Amino acid sequence: MPHILIIDAPYYTHISTALVDGAKQALDAAGATYDYLTVPGVLEIPAAVAMAVKANPTAATRYDGFVTLGCVIRGETTHYDIVAFESARAIMDLTVEHCLALGNGIQTVENEAQALARARKEELNKGGHAATAVLDMIAMREKFGV
Repeated sequence: MPHILIIDAPYYTHISTALVDGAKQALDAAGATYDYLTVPGVLEIPAAVAMAVKANPTAATRYDGFVTLGCVIRGETTHYDIVAFESARAIMDLTVEHCLALGNGIQTVENEAQALARARKEELNKGGHAATAVLDMIAMREKFGV
């Protein structure tokens, strides 16, 4: 039974709640266990993954995979570009460097309507998709014996 760390940046609480609900539902359906962690923003998610990877690998801190959740909505400044690109780059760097099973459910959207459509379980359910992706990547890693 895989043990997952869900890392959530609940800046937009109503969107985050929907993403987390979708992820938890998918993990519950698969029989996975999980811990839930919040961070201040999407830029802090890669640091949280890195800390969890470097933690003493005891039963309480060892995770088979990670689900990252959050939302970045484009605004009037270039801050969106920095947050979207740098968080994605850092997550990908960690994933490849440490051979992590990770489902990235961070939404980068133009507006709140797009974010809600992607977050809601009844619509695109991107939180659920991120949870399914991490489970698939855990299975793949096991197949390769990594």
